[in-house]
Amino acid sequence: MRRSAPWALAVAIALALALLPGCSEQRPTLLVWHSYRGDSESALIALAREYEASRGVRVELLGVPFEAFSAKLEAAVPRGHGPDVFIDAHERLGSYLKNSIVAPSGDAFPDDDVSRFDAATVAAVTAGSARYAVPLEAKCLALFVNDALVAGAPETLEALLATPVAAGSYPLAYEAQSAYFQAPFLSAFGGRMLGDGDAFGFVGDEAARSLAFTVDLSKRHLIPDEPTDALVSQLFSQGKAAAVISGPWLAAELKGPARWHVVALPKLGATGLRMRPLLTVDGAFVTPEGVKKADARAFARFLGTTEASVVRATVGHQIVADRAAWLNPEVARNATLSAFHEAAAFAVPMPASPRMRAVWVPAEQAIRKAMRGDATADEALREARARFDDALTPPPPPPSPAPLVLAAGVLLMLGATLLVRRARSPEFQRDLRASWPAYKYVAHAALTVVVLVVLPLLAGAVTSLFAGTQGDPRYVGLANYTQILTARGGPLLGHGSFYLTLLVTVLWTAANVTLHLAFGMVLGVVLSRPLLKLKALYRVVLILPWAVPSYVTALAWKGMFHRQFGAINAILVALGCEPVSWFSKFSTALAANVTTNVWLGFPFMMVVVMGALTGISKDVLEAADVDGASRWQRFRLVTLPLLKPALLPSVVLGSVWTFNMFNVVFLVSGGEPDGGTDILVSEAYRWAFTRDAQYGYAAAYAVLIFLLLAGGTRALSRLTEAEA
Repeated sequence: MRRSAPWALAVAIALALALLPGCSEQRPTLLVWHSYRGDSESALIALAREYEASRGVRVELLGVPFEAFSAKLEAAVPRGHGPDVFIDAHERLGSYLKNSIVAPSGDAFPDDDVSRFDAATVAAVTAGSARYAVPLEAKCLALFVNDALVAGAPETLEALLATPVAAGSYPLAYEAQSAYFQAPFLSAFGGRMLGDGDAFGFVGDEAARSLAFTVDLSKRHLIPDEPTDALVSQLFSQGKAAAVISGPWLAAELKGPARWHVVALPKLGATGLRMRPLLTVDGAFVTPEGVKKADARAFARFLGTTEASVVRATVGHQIVADRAAWLNPEVARNATLSAFHEAAAFAVPMPASPRMRAVWVPAEQAIRKAMRGDATADEALREARARFDDALTPPPPPPSPAPLVLAAGVLLMLGATLLVRRARSPEFQRDLRASWPAYKYVAHAALTVVVLVVLPLLAGAVTSLFAGTQGDPRYVGLANYTQILTARGGPLLGHGSFYLTLLVTVLWTAANVTLHLAFGMVLGVVLSRPLLKLKALYRVVLILPWAVPSYVTALAWKGMFHRQFGAINAILVALGCEPVSWFSKFSTALAANVTTNVWLGFPFMMVVVMGALTGISKDVLEAADVDGASRWQRFRLVTLPLLKPALLPSVVLGSVWTFNMFNVVFLVSGGEPDGGTDILVSEAYRWAFTRDAQYGYAAAYAVLIFLLLAGGTRALSRLTEAEA
């Protein structure tokens, strides 16, 4: 009886719980993905709780970073996982259709609801004759005007540019090197970013005139040099810009009482046409699995209702797409939201074609090249079109897989033969029996290595044999490798070729490792001196650059290298030198990258040197002193040879790290000028994420990087063994 008592108690508790209201049946659950933060997320949570209370459905919200949103969807949804409903920008619709991520919204957005929305927002979420999302929010650029410097809304951009401002201030500020911010100027000259047939549209007379107009603004110092989003916000908040072109996100950053107002972008006096920004529509999409659930479709429709739109406008401060919501007095009283709603009426929906993703990088490279004066506007744009066309060149026809299968079969046969011969050897069998207990101890580690290292490498190698998208992969054999190693039919050392990028990568690695070793050794030796005071404090301070996350350090150094407002140029000007445009030339851009990475990397070498110095016997150093050796002779002939066994493995490890140091290159120089400072890993990233998602081509780059590192590491290891 005593033994059965616990089981009886457990059964009784389970029955009691089962009889409680709500425990006998589980509520259906909807999984909703979004990338909202702050007030927008609070509004979505409130609406989800309201829907749960009214429909008896559990809504599970998952926030996903915007930058990783599409990649996570493309990885999960085709395999039957992921959300039922997700909220994302309409510009990704083409890619989602290509990868079977979304389904027609059906009764989530019926014909009866269409009349409540602006035609542009409905068109943005429509492909063919089907609507794929419920429009929720319409976002575009507008003009923030400083009330103290500008009265009312300027009639033309030229009238705004004529606003008198103090020295060090600007009549206009915006991210002039961004293609997204160039689009309104392009529209005022009658051009488009993506032309008919999804061809590169940022080319021709209209595009050249718009770019020349922007270059002229920079030369006349009517806009700041190398403007970033943070710089534009800072200038406007400090009253050093009469007006700025920005989006709704800037309003959330401006603190204190409002001394500004928002208006639609003005006309361009040179053409008489209005500047029309690109329109982005956030919509509630339903996945192929979610569309089968009536609750998922009903929730997507609920988010677009007038009542829900009022909540999203008043709580989430969103520029809602529902026109009826703007009749609500509380919504209409918000002057900033109303101004953006009016500006959206003049905006042009951003193309949802997957090829639009490939426009941004060549377009921005052309803008920067023209603004630096390296080429005329027309030359830079024609080169950008050539790069766009090259990046989107169709893959070759699929070859026969028979030769590759035959080669793999021969290699497997040879491997199997060698293994069988080895297994039949009496010595091998004896050694295996003796080592069997040790294999048990390392089995879990070996399994972990296989799962986390070997299988991903094999998956990458297999991916490199294909081209196309995840939903439509096409076998191309070794064509990706052929294109890479032949520089895609261009000059072997031409722009963006594998060999030129490899030379830059080797130069980058050699410069960094040399400086890491030099600074680390000097500081390690100094901090190891027994008579040095405050050694512990110095060590902590000098290790801090290693402790700070690399992306934080990279962004900080990028700001310090700013031409107009950076600390480095401020020091140069104080010393009587001219400010340097650090990212306008290869030499200075590489120097900026190397400086940042040396700051990040020297503490590692310093710690290695300090640790190795503690292992050197004092008797050896004292013997050198007795023999009359100077300090330099003692270091060169005694200390340095004893340090080499510890330094060489560190050099190997540092070389591998630096060879693949993506963060610094991507965040500091961004590959500027004109992609010249890109290294192999950043070039692979661009093929995967900015050139129509060519994952197979990027995987081929990754395999080549692996082979280079494997060969280089092996060579350095042999050197280490020889030194030992």
